[in-house]
Amino acid sequence: MSSDSPLSQFSTCELSDALIKLGVPTGGHIPDINMYSPGSSPSGTRICGPAYTVQMVSATDKTSPSPSAHFVDSIPTGTVVIIDAPPESKNAVWGGLMTAGAQVRGALGVVILGRCRDLAEHRSLGFPVFARGHSTLGQGGFTRPSAVDVPLTVNFGSDDSKFQSVVTPRDWIIADEDGVVCVPTALVDRVVEVATKGREVDCKCMEDILAGKGVQASFKLHRGKL
Repeated sequence: MSSDSPLSQFSTCELSDALIKLGVPTGGHIPDINMYSPGSSPSGTRICGPAYTVQMVSATDKTSPSPSAHFVDSIPTGTVVIIDAPPESKNAVWGGLMTAGAQVRGALGVVILGRCRDLAEHRSLGFPVFARGHSTLGQGGFTRPSAVDVPLTVNFGSDDSKFQSVVTPRDWIIADEDGVVCVPTALVDRVVEVATKGREVDCKCMEDILAGKGVQASFKLHRGKL
């Protein structure tokens, strides 16, 4: 599932390479995310769309605000839902009923910085679900939604602030069997340009390598480095 964005032509690996070349230290990568639906790893599954962000907090948090409506009922058509759950939470923040609601709303898929559950239901509906893990536990008593369409901070587990990235609402989220990448809206045109050139170079490298010319020689010729 994808939008008409030219970003949908590229793999997440190609997009990360382009973002690195453009000076984004994280390459836009959202780490430790795996595909759980529509299957364990169906080749060719890809989602590409603008982000609809959801911030979750612990259920014991009594000070953070609460949305006036269920966040699934507010999903804009053609977006990718991206949910940030508290890192210590062991419960799921997305289940089969949410997938049904999101699908009706026209969502392209969901990316969860946290856990999902009801895998069979997501797969039976053919809805793309990417998450850091899964659980038998639902939200009740563990976590709750706090805000939608707010910036989400993605931490790489490093104290170096340059390895923290922010997903802002309507940034582009691309996910496939290799992982998940966020492309800031301001960089879309440049990323497409650089990724196109990168693909051309890699195709030339592949041709030479398959012809027996060696990886080192091929890289030096086409990439300009060993």
